Amino acid sequence: MIFKEAKMRGAYIIEPELIEDERGFFARIWSQEEFGSRGLNSKLVQCNSSLNKQTGTLRGMHYQIPPHEEAKLVRCTSGAIYDVIVDLRRDSPTRGQWIGVELTSRNRLMIYVPEGFAHGFQTLEDDTEVFYQVSEYYHPESARGVRWDDPTFSIDWPLGISVISERDRSHPFVGAAHE
Repeated sequence: MIFKEAKMRGAYIIEPELIEDERGFFARIWSQEEFGSRGLNSKLVQCNSSLNKQTGTLRGMHYQIPPHEEAKLVRCTSGAIYDVIVDLRRDSPTRGQWIGVELTSRNRLMIYVPEGFAHGFQTLEDDTEVFYQVSEYYHPESARGVRWDDPTFSIDWPLGISVISERDRSHPFVGAAHE
C-alpha cells in the first residue's frame, strides 16, 4: 500500500499496490502492521456498507464524540463518490479545514479518516456502494454531525444534492454542534 499523508495531520489517501498477472490483480487493502507502524489506529471492530441508488446522494457529515471517537478507512467498491473529511480537532492547526477526494471502483483509492474528523460523501454515479472499516462500534449517544453546507467549512460539493436524509439535513452548524 502507498500511504500519502493529506494536508491534515493523520489523514491519508491510500493506494493499493496491484500485483498483476494474466488472471487480473491481487492487492492488499488492509494490514494492521502497516497502519500501526505509521501511528494510525489499527483497531478494527466493525465493517459497514452503504448502497446509494441515485447520483448526487449526500451522506454526512458524521462523527462520534469521546469516549467513542472512531477512525475510518473508506473505499468505494462500486461506482464513484466525492469523499470529504473535516478536521474538528480542537488542538489542530488545520481545525475547520476540509479535503475532498474522488474514490471510485476504478481508481481503488481509500481514505483514512482519523478520530476527531467529520466524514461524508456525495455519489457521482447511480448505484454506488461504499465500504467502511471502523475502529469503534456505533454508539447512538455519541453520534454527532455537522451541516454539509456549513459556511464555516464552505465545502465545494461537485453536484447538486439529489437525496439527503432528514437527519443529515438537520445537523447543526459547527458552532452549535461541537462540544
